[in-house]
Amino acid sequence: MSIVLARIDQRLIHGITVNDWNTRLKPKRFMVIDDQICDDEVVKGSMRMSKPSGTGMSIISTETAINNFKMGKYNNHGVFVIVKEPETLLKLEEAGIEFSDVNVGFLFAEGDRKPITNRISLNDKEIEDLKELSKRGKNVTFQYRPSDEELSLDAILSKLD
Repeated sequence: MSIVLARIDQRLIHGITVNDWNTRLKPKRFMVIDDQICDDEVVKGSMRMSKPSGTGMSIISTETAINNFKMGKYNNHGVFVIVKEPETLLKLEEAGIEFSDVNVGFLFAEGDRKPITNRISLNDKEIEDLKELSKRGKNVTFQYRPSDEELSLDAILSKLD
């Protein structure tokens, strides 16, 4: 299985992911993992219309993603995984799904989230989940576009002090 990047971005599929990141990563498949959107045919349809030519798109639940990866369904694919929150990536990691790089792109300033940068706000649970992913050997970085400066988890956490 070949996850080329696991990205946390509440906007999921949008111009930056299907243009900028697609050009850099050249994935064969975009995979949105979200337990609510996977059941919304209208949203799924609009997301699928934006996928780049020559790529596939899956919009599936966490459980389905884990099962599909374990069955080897994507062994010959470069898969770009996109989720809304770090907890989903922890579930994949706990299930034994292999990936090394976590990119945090966009998290809205809503609820109990604290603004960190102009595009990233995090709550305490998300901070702890990102720290846990890092402890488990994941390279956690913050970068909206591939051309933007890449910030490390430590650099982001220092902004909280």
